[in-house]
Amino acid sequence: MGGIGVGRRGSYVLSEFLKYPVTQFVTTADCQLSRRESVRKMVNEHYGNDDCVIYRDMFDVLGRDDIDAVLIATGDRWHTMASITAARAGKDIYCEKPCSMTIQESRALADVINLYGRIYQAGTQRRSIGNFMLAIEMAQTGKLGKLLEVHANTRPPAVSHEWLPAETEPSPDICDWDRWLGPCPWRPYNSQYVAGRWRGHHDFHGGGILEWGAHTVDLCQVGNSADDTAPVEYVPNETGVVCTYANGVKLVMRVDGWLGLGTCSIRYVGDEGWVETGDSGAMRIEPESLLSEKKVFTLRGTSAYTHVANFLECVKSRRLTRANASVAGQSHIVCHAAYIAWQLGRTLKFDPVKEEFIGDEEANRMRSRATRVPWTV
Repeated sequence: MGGIGVGRRGSYVLSEFLKYPVTQFVTTADCQLSRRESVRKMVNEHYGNDDCVIYRDMFDVLGRDDIDAVLIATGDRWHTMASITAARAGKDIYCEKPCSMTIQESRALADVINLYGRIYQAGTQRRSIGNFMLAIEMAQTGKLGKLLEVHANTRPPAVSHEWLPAETEPSPDICDWDRWLGPCPWRPYNSQYVAGRWRGHHDFHGGGILEWGAHTVDLCQVGNSADDTAPVEYVPNETGVVCTYANGVKLVMRVDGWLGLGTCSIRYVGDEGWVETGDSGAMRIEPESLLSEKKVFTLRGTSAYTHVANFLECVKSRRLTRANASVAGQSHIVCHAAYIAWQLGRTLKFDPVKEEFIGDEEANRMRSRATRVPWTV
């Protein structure tokens, strides 16, 4: 394996990969010197050697014949382009979420991964965590009765369009600012961006619905057995969006009103009961009789251990992962559509087959963003 843009979260995921003897991590690329040196130190200490090779350019990693798969953990702006580039280079991909910045990128990602026959796992690890998997099973198998609503814990949607003050740009060996920006519109360098404080800036970040919805809306999709579709109506409110699927199920994206069971909570509501769970592993089920025996879950929702295992198994078997490009792309399309409705402040109708808004040209223009040459999908 090799790495592309492995920072704080990526280093944690890498530590989970290193627990599996089937993995030999040998190289990483990053446009920031400090990050690539940090990964080299971590890997060499793990193996007790000095073999990890570092590069500034991801094409040096992707051009190596000995690399079967890559861990992509760049900022959000690079996830789609780096994944598509890796697929074209014949590599399997574990990519941190969110996997796309727009509806257009979501579709392009799924299409390219499928075209090249690569194994892809989005870092939406809650699909592989026990308490969430149990809640999904209860929703899908009718234990809650007829499913009526699915609730996704999201963050406040708003982002800033302001630029931070310009600072002196470092040498490309220290930080290649042009490559860091990648597909995004040019803006002057500021050290806060590259220190990880790019979140909340529109060019680099898809807003709070996408930030947590990449996990929680994704879980609502699978709970509603809707991995191949999207809601047909999006109604924004002050901090979220209420959506309706063609089968009548409501998808409620909201910030508040949760039971305190951990971050990235979800709730499934049927006509015979409901279940809510979050990252702590705790669950609330009403009525309690819906669960025949008490379940205790010790793996927190942030753990990538079982999700990495699923990816490695699928690399060998060539089966689809739990968070493959098609299902991840579909749940991201839902997040993007909801964010567009929230930005415009009006109800939108959506055709999930054509992946376009009905009768709203302004909304349809927002399905994509301009990107800098040559970083186009």
